[in-house]
Amino acid sequence: MKKVILAPDSFKGTMSSIKICNIMEEVINKHIPDIDVIKIPVADGGEGTVECFLEALGGSIIQTEVSGPFFDKINSFYGILPDHTTAIIEMAAAAGLPLAGDKKDPTITTTYGVGELIKHAVTENGIRKIIIGLGGSSTTDGGTGMASALGIKFYDEMDKEFIPVGGTLEKIARIDLSGLIKEIKDCTIVAMCDVDNPLYGKNGAAYIFGPQKGADDESVRLLDKGLEHLANQLKRQFNLNVAQKPGAGAAGGLGAGILAFLNGSLESGIETVLDTVKFDALLSDANIVFTGEGRIDGQSLRGKVVAGVAKRAKKQNVPVIAVVGDIGDDIDGIHEAGVSAIVSINRVAVPFSIAATRSEGDLKNTMDTIMRLLKLTL
Repeated sequence: MKKVILAPDSFKGTMSSIKICNIMEEVINKHIPDIDVIKIPVADGGEGTVECFLEALGGSIIQTEVSGPFFDKINSFYGILPDHTTAIIEMAAAAGLPLAGDKKDPTITTTYGVGELIKHAVTENGIRKIIIGLGGSSTTDGGTGMASALGIKFYDEMDKEFIPVGGTLEKIARIDLSGLIKEIKDCTIVAMCDVDNPLYGKNGAAYIFGPQKGADDESVRLLDKGLEHLANQLKRQFNLNVAQKPGAGAAGGLGAGILAFLNGSLESGIETVLDTVKFDALLSDANIVFTGEGRIDGQSLRGKVVAGVAKRAKKQNVPVIAVVGDIGDDIDGIHEAGVSAIVSINRVAVPFSIAATRSEGDLKNTMDTIMRLLKLTL
């Protein structure tokens, strides 16, 4: 039996990766009914990450109540894969920007709820591997809220315990790691991280991402000083140098918190997805791979979905077709990375606002054209 793998990214603002997979599958089955279609919808660590993993691998959603960005109780969730030992968590499900509503203010928001999701997974469901998506945060607390929920204690100069937020990081005088729940020590923790920003500085979490979370210039400076203070405390007390690690500034410094407090790792989102679904093994008898993203250009070679998929497929000589929205001018390296062909779904010259409304139909028609060509050889 012929076998095709579908591994697209979402087309931002138009179609989710799951929607793209379903449209591709429908057209492929129309032309070749007995083909084996493997769907691997790809998320970047933000909203929809849990859904994509469960769509690709199966599993279940766990509902639980946690603290939201302002310590208010909210209904949240995470996913458990069929192995019953791996959990998928979106930090945005507890501390995402949409949850902040009109009150966006990273000086007071917390990742405490993210820690509660982790705690629930490891203590209530015996999870021993956690994959955390770091996209879409409303916070800049360096992961101290998450750490607090997991038993780590922070003290001020008066030796009074408190839960830091972005605006109070500078008050940290002492950190006690001894209370970290014991189950965490037996866990492998991987964060999906596709930014390489350091924790603080002009390219750090506060300056680069603070404004979109509601921080004005004064707040940005306050947050940056707090993150630098946290980094200095971690270095002074525990000889932990995490501030300059690529991705430490992800999700308001949650990347650094995962490195420092949980001994976790920061990995490319697409590499994490492909490893988890055992993509290399799936490729072994595949005839072709379809991937794609909203726009393909020179930047697509930097840890993006198309490049990640193509690199692995190339090693096993499996052809890759990238179905995309727009095609940039500087794409020579894409073919060298392993993409056999690039096809745009844009069938008429219209502004994006109009193209977005046509995207599903245009994708279906473009896939129909591709499949009519492939039937000549498959």
